[in-house]
Amino acid sequence: MIDAAIFVVFPLCLAFAAFSDLITMTIPNRASAILLGAFVVVAPLAGLGFGQIALHAAAAGAVFAVCFCLFALNIMGGGDTKLLTASAIWFGLTTSLATFLVYVSIFGGVLTLAVLFLRKQENTILAAGIPVPRLLLTAKKIPYGIAIALGGFAAYPSSPLMQAVFARLS
Repeated sequence: MIDAAIFVVFPLCLAFAAFSDLITMTIPNRASAILLGAFVVVAPLAGLGFGQIALHAAAAGAVFAVCFCLFALNIMGGGDTKLLTASAIWFGLTTSLATFLVYVSIFGGVLTLAVLFLRKQENTILAAGIPVPRLLLTAKKIPYGIAIALGGFAAYPSSPLMQAVFARLS
């Protein structure tokens, strides 16, 4: 049961957040809240001790501190800040957190270039009738929740909880 929750909750919440960000340019708070709440429930049941859980919380705190500064400078959105923080707790202070953040950065750069390209081609896209969410073309921001989700999908197999599941299954 716990292994199923570990396999499903994190990717499902990220997929929901990415889809919502693409369509509405907002990330619902419930996606981040479910990620945090699920980690608090699943981590001890998966065998993480208090010290390990504290390190995961420290990772989330560090990511939040950096993201909050970026939010205060109007560089990052509030939903992105919450989603990145809620995702970071699943990785802890391990190399998998660094892997996750590198993936998010890479996917974020590619996403930004793709969105900027689409926006330059807005008239062509509209004339051709290509189904692209209108907000993606008109909003001033980038739906970074997509990059966070893709980074999470790419890095999740190396996360401590997934590694614990793989060890139990071996």
